[in-house]
Amino acid sequence: MKVLSLKALVCALLTTTLLFNANLAIAKPTVANETAIVLQVVHLNESTLDDLVTLKGIGHKKAQAILAYRKQVGAFKYITDLTKVKGIGEKILIDNQGRLKI
Repeated sequence: MKVLSLKALVCALLTTTLLFNANLAIAKPTVANETAIVLQVVHLNESTLDDLVTLKGIGHKKAQAILAYRKQVGAFKYITDLTKVKGIGEKILIDNQGRLKI
């Protein structure tokens, strides 16, 4: 009788363990586990230094150069005009595609 109840106990434990693991495998990730990347749009003619440094490949020095160019030359007419700023190339435009607006 003890052997049968021991087998029943082992089966019950295995079944519980399998069901618990199956629930973990299909459980939705919690907010803490999700990585949300929110990329804000940067308007070249209205952006601040803090806005510009959020762009990939733009640090404080390049952001200051963009602001100085905008102050000296005026508003950007096209996104590609950004390449007229010293230190800004096509790669920066490609890396930030979809985030840049006029």
